[in-house]
Amino acid sequence: MDATSAAVLAGFAGLLTGALAVVAVRYSERQQTAMPEPAVAPALPAGVGDVLAVLRSSGIVVDTADKVVNNSPSAVAYGLVRGEELVHDELRHLARQVRRDGVIREARLELSRGPLGQGHTIMQARVAPLGGSHVLLLVEDNTKAARVEEVRRDFVANISHELKTPVGGLALLAEAVLDAKEDPEAVERFAGRMQVESARLAELVKEIVELSRLQVADTLHQPRLVDVTAATREAIDHSRVGAEARRIELVDSCEPDLKVYGDEDLLVTAVRNLIGNAVAYSEPGTRVAVGARLRDDVVEVTVADQGHGIAPEEQERIFERFYRVDAARSRATGGTGLGLSIVKHVAANHGGEVTVWSEPGRGSTFTIRLPAAVDHTRDAGAGEAPAAPSHAAYEDTPVGEEPA
Repeated sequence: MDATSAAVLAGFAGLLTGALAVVAVRYSERQQTAMPEPAVAPALPAGVGDVLAVLRSSGIVVDTADKVVNNSPSAVAYGLVRGEELVHDELRHLARQVRRDGVIREARLELSRGPLGQGHTIMQARVAPLGGSHVLLLVEDNTKAARVEEVRRDFVANISHELKTPVGGLALLAEAVLDAKEDPEAVERFAGRMQVESARLAELVKEIVELSRLQVADTLHQPRLVDVTAATREAIDHSRVGAEARRIELVDSCEPDLKVYGDEDLLVTAVRNLIGNAVAYSEPGTRVAVGARLRDDVVEVTVADQGHGIAPEEQERIFERFYRVDAARSRATGGTGLGLSIVKHVAANHGGEVTVWSEPGRGSTFTIRLPAAVDHTRDAGAGEAPAAPSHAAYEDTPVGEEPA
């Protein structure tokens, strides 16, 4: 090969080598700057979504980044999940612990009800690993059960306190009688006080037993046809002596032939309790109006007084056991604080309710509403029934005159 050909071949080889070097450099740079392919998240085990949809508990599945990848609708309704986030740090902390060591955990948590206000819910959480990359949280609302338990504890504490007062009083009075055995007048005075405390204790025990029986029975086992008009008038008759002693007039405004299915004795007790409260909290010389009527297949028994009334904030609590608006006056009149609670449970056990209307200075109106016995309701076309006594009807009526 001559010198010229060799030079040309060498030049061509050099150009080819340079081109290959440039291509190699460009390819290397492209490989370095290229975005990595996203990692495919491990799939959830088959059927998890279907299981979450039928669970009674709120179900939530989170991944390794604590992101919610599936949840039941109730988890959103309870405010546990917002978008892909667990709302509460407490749940997030439990999920991380389980992911770290694979140990199933259970916890009772007090969680905020929402971002506003001070409301809280009591939640029972069970957290377990799900597959290799997910964590399952099962959360159940135990707020109602916790409140029932709290009410039970309060009930026991209140019973202990309420029983202690008359029992302690009887013990002191018995001791006083022994010390005054040589003084007949003192013995007679202390014996009278003992009778009052004994009667109060007997009434308290009777109402505690009655309330306990009502709370155990959600419904009446053998409901019978009850004449509400007769039961209401019986309650009025039982209350007349106490009302007359306080110079309070009981006004009867009951329609005839009102029937419901239930227990007559319980209904009489409920109406007596309402009348007794109205009399106890009314001033002498006023009226308490008691009536019954039929309205839209519902029998309404109404007790309206002209007393001091009940403040709005008190109205929410008056049906609680042992709650008294005026504790001093209630004790002075022998009240146990269980009367309205008994009324509430009697109404509930008959498939009805009890409501209150009241304004300070204008008196109060309590209404028991019960489903009427359908076969015994009167024909609505026979004429409009006279209204039961509303509170307003007696508001400006002078004592001794009938309301307009």
